[in-house]
Amino acid sequence: MSLDQSPGTGGHTAHAAKPADHAAPLLDARGIVKRYGKFTAIAGVDLRVRAGTVHSVIGPNGAGKTTLFHALTGTVPVTAGTILFGGHDVTREPDNVRVRRGIARSFQVTSLFANLDVRENLRLAAQGAHAAGAFDMWRPPGRHRDILELADAILERLGLTARAGSAAGALSHGQQRRLEVGMALAARPRAIFLDEPTSGMGVDDLDGMKALIRGLAQDHTVLLIEHNMNIVMDISDTVTVMQQGRVLVEGAPAAIRDDDRVRAAYLGNMITGGRA
Repeated sequence: MSLDQSPGTGGHTAHAAKPADHAAPLLDARGIVKRYGKFTAIAGVDLRVRAGTVHSVIGPNGAGKTTLFHALTGTVPVTAGTILFGGHDVTREPDNVRVRRGIARSFQVTSLFANLDVRENLRLAAQGAHAAGAFDMWRPPGRHRDILELADAILERLGLTARAGSAAGALSHGQQRRLEVGMALAARPRAIFLDEPTSGMGVDDLDGMKALIRGLAQDHTVLLIEHNMNIVMDISDTVTVMQQGRVLVEGAPAAIRDDDRVRAAYLGNMITGGRA
């Protein structure tokens, strides 16, 4: 895995969307349904994600975005539908098996080992992502030279090398969010699912996170849930808009920005009061 891209600290300009191709998608989800009792959270969603792209999923609160991520990553079982990843049917596979196939995820809520230092967080994430390492979590670090080298490469990419020995809980909120992306990277994934990675961030941290996410697509595939529309429009290759558990529209950022259906969906949610 190449880790020679750094997030940068300055502003980031919009990029040109990658041209469409007809190769088999890395992720191919068809007819995904998720019900909780009588409530249908996802109602027949199709989602195809090309390798090496940033694919954003947006929509008003309550649209089903996070539930879709839960289903695709194996956090919850689907009620119906099929999920193919890298040509493998992973529909009934648990989340730990999907991790070994190359799916990694960060969550809306910060989930770090606050009392451990930054480098140790990355080491544990790298070991825990694979079956052999999961039972060897506390072996002395010197016995895991390759993992430590990976952790150091990720630290450099995150711009956190100077904080390697600091407790994760002592980092700023923006630094913690970057570290969470790094912990997903430590699993050596093919696809990274990021659920609102800029949540709670100050304005000064946004450009760095935006550049980091865009840079990930040089080595990985990124699926992104994000409420900051400026970030979505700047870094995405494809945007899928959800409403009430269904796909409303999908396309390039420019097309989504100008779509009246998208504007109506967000305006309607503001009037009626959607729930997350």
